Amino acid sequence: MPDVLPSGAFTFQEAADVGVTAGRLRHHSLATPSRGIRQPLHPPLPELESVVRPLTMVTEFCAASHATAFTLWSFPGFLPGKDDPVTHISRPDTLAIPRRSGVQGHRGQFFADEIVTHNGLLITSRVRTWLDCSRKMCIEELTVVADHLLRIPRAEFEGRTAPYATRDDLEEILDRHKGTPGIRKARVALERARVGSDSARETKLRLALEDAGLPEPLLNMRMDLGAGVVRQPDISYPEQEVAVEYDGEGHSEAGQIVRDIAREEDFARAGWLLVRISKRHMEHGARAAVGKVRSALLSRGWSPN
Repeated sequence: MPDVLPSGAFTFQEAADVGVTAGRLRHHSLATPSRGIRQPLHPPLPELESVVRPLTMVTEFCAASHATAFTLWSFPGFLPGKDDPVTHISRPDTLAIPRRSGVQGHRGQFFADEIVTHNGLLITSRVRTWLDCSRKMCIEELTVVADHLLRIPRAEFEGRTAPYATRDDLEEILDRHKGTPGIRKARVALERARVGSDSARETKLRLALEDAGLPEPLLNMRMDLGAGVVRQPDISYPEQEVAVEYDGEGHSEAGQIVRDIAREEDFARAGWLLVRISKRHMEHGARAAVGKVRSALLSRGWSPN
């Protein structure tokens, strides 16, 4: 095949455009993953985008959607069926539903800004994907994704300054598609979403603390601890001077251990109490995490209503 064709799957039209004959496309060295599509019989392990792209091109007005879009957007959290090999493709509801091998077809009403191009691939927008997946996701996981979309990025690390979406964007997608399966869960998730969580684990910790009746915390707010020392804990309760940090797997590395000790000393010198949470504290409904934070708050004068 000509080098200008993708190394994985490609459509008949792409091949014809570069002069490949119909006879060549019937050669035994090519496999047929779906009608109108060919690929080398033993292609290199393909990236998901290279698998999905020809499926969105071979039939008009198609875009990757649902669990496939969830994966392509690198959304955090858990979605049932996300790892299913089936590719989810959507078309406007004025057209026939996509039907082909390896594809789960969908139809729906789409506004112009709900289909976008990502790395050359037609795909449902991030906010539309969030709504489309709401039927299969629980409120907690929908909140994790909402926090991810609303999060203000750190430009020095991510090369962007704007969030993926605003609260108005998420409210608008809900207002546009009243009656969509899962929309009630999505509305609750949006009510619970906050700007500030840097990861799915931080969102889940915050939700567990709030569900246990603890006060709503501040998220990744810079705290001046004096003498030019500024820290930005994952979760903080300034009134009680309690900070909470979620220590992931990287915190077991030697260099990080030294930095964590210095961090704890900074908080202690400023009169703050630092609570460190790990993965094991989040087991069994995060009971251990909630217990540690509650005890810290109580020791600093907080009392439940």
